Amino acid sequence: MILELIVPGRGSLVSSVSPSYQGHRYPVEIIAHCVRLYHRFPLSFREVKELMLERGVLVSHETIRRWCAKFGQAYANALRRRRPRPGDKWHLDEVFVKINGELKYLWRAVDADGNVLDILVQNRRDTAAAQRFFRRLLKKTRTVPRVIVTDKLRSYRAAHREVMPSVEHRSSKYLNNRAENSHQPTRQRERAMKGFRSAGGAQRFLSAFSGISPHFRPHRHLMAAPDYRAEMTLRFAIWDQITGAGRPTTA
Repeated sequence: MILELIVPGRGSLVSSVSPSYQGHRYPVEIIAHCVRLYHRFPLSFREVKELMLERGVLVSHETIRRWCAKFGQAYANALRRRRPRPGDKWHLDEVFVKINGELKYLWRAVDADGNVLDILVQNRRDTAAAQRFFRRLLKKTRTVPRVIVTDKLRSYRAAHREVMPSVEHRSSKYLNNRAENSHQPTRQRERAMKGFRSAGGAQRFLSAFSGISPHFRPHRHLMAAPDYRAEMTLRFAIWDQITGAGRPTTA
């Protein structure tokens, strides 16, 4: 399914291939809406089911769960492909995450604008874990930053010397608020979900969540109301395009 959209104010023609919905008896608009609700707001699958029931749509929470598992990552990847290249200043941080009573570590990297570059759930926060995250980050972004900013964890220094020695490294607990603030939406969802059940499940959810949720979270506090409405209208149009909802198709 080939979709085209002229982005207002951007002056460019964007085309993409939407996911296949073959075999699904519900229309794409309902599937995409349920996936958006679950990843945008701190809702459970049952709460999304209730919201859909209010609108006269009968769908089970298990069906919504399968939709999120099947389409969530595909939507997130499509949204990431539309983002501009990341800035040359990256902020890296890691936080504790308790999964089934065991402490894990959620590694996260964001650029200077707060865009999530990558996340990784790991068992440790030693040098090997930092090196693994650095290599994964470079492979995924296909670019090398000018500077990285981290806290004072020694593993970062050792991994920096090994993986990206030519990159400037700034280490300070006062310079890394950008990365620390980016953990807040994850903490909100973690509380709403009453914790993650497995490391793999946390990785899968957060990978899709970090791609979809920020798309509907422009920096509202920096925008006037008309600008915010215009930006959200554009973002909803992009969402319709990448999901295939409500858009004309061509062969």
